Order: sequence, then structure tokens, then C-alpha cells
Amino acid sequence: MAISTGDKVPDVEAHVMGEQGPQKVQTGELLGEGKVVLFAVPGAFTPGCSKVHLPGFVEAASQVKGKGVDKIVCVAVNDAFVMDAWGDDQGVGEDIVMLADGNGAFTEAMGLVMDGSGFGLGTRSRRYAAIIEDGVVTNLDVEEGGGIEVSSCSAVLERL
Repeated sequence: MAISTGDKVPDVEAHVMGEQGPQKVQTGELLGEGKVVLFAVPGAFTPGCSKVHLPGFVEAASQVKGKGVDKIVCVAVNDAFVMDAWGDDQGVGEDIVMLADGNGAFTEAMGLVMDGSGFGLGTRSRRYAAIIEDGVVTNLDVEEGGGIEVSSCSAVLERL
């Protein structure tokens, strides 16, 4: 069952890239304080994610943060090395935290697993965007189908 508005964000282990390599983080801690915009993509370096979804947040990061957002987080079922390389490739800098859900534990806890095996991707995350305030989901928009509409940065900006 998918998480919904009013639910507390799951607290599971994931990873971010640190100076010494991948670092463990607890999602409850990373997403649990302040106002956070979390968006999920099916995979780093995939066409829609690299050409539209992540670039929208990179380009408008200052607008998002200008609406009182403390942190923007991008999550995918990829390892920390891939997420870091993708972040570098896309020029996220310090504006967006690239959260690696390598084992899919966070995606599973969110109830937003996508079966991408028909495309050779295996288990991935559905595409979505959430606004989280002090660890509670206040808005959640999950894409139906392959588009990037309700989870786009412009859609998130309208909800902030």
C-alpha cells in the first residue's frame, strides 16, 4: 500500500555520496526535519529523467527554496556511485541531495515500486513528487503512465 498524505515518511537506510565514498543515511533523519521536496525517478541517466525531470529541479532550485523549502532530494533505485555521477553530469551542485536507494528499501517502504523488468530495468521506483514537512507527507503526486506532469518541478512549485 502506497504512502499517502498525512503519513510519516519511512525511516530506512539509504546512501548519499560523501567525501570518503558512500555514506549511510536514515531517510527519517534526512527527510524528517523542515520542509523537504522529494522527487523520485525510475533511474539515473534514463532519457526522461535526464532530459526533463531532474533538469527542471536543477534549473528552478532557487525558486523552490524561495518558497520555504529547506532541502530538495532526488531518489532513485541506483547506487550512490551512479547517483553521484548523475548529479555531477546534471550540475546539481549543493542544490539537490542525490539519494541512492540501491536496494529499493525506501521505495518499497513508500509503497511506490515499479516493475521495470519489461524494459530491462528490474525493480525501480515509480515517478512521483512529495512535499514533506517535519517528516510528514503533506502532498504526494504519483505519475500514472510514462509522463512527467504531476511530479515536475513546475507542478511542485504550484503546490508550495
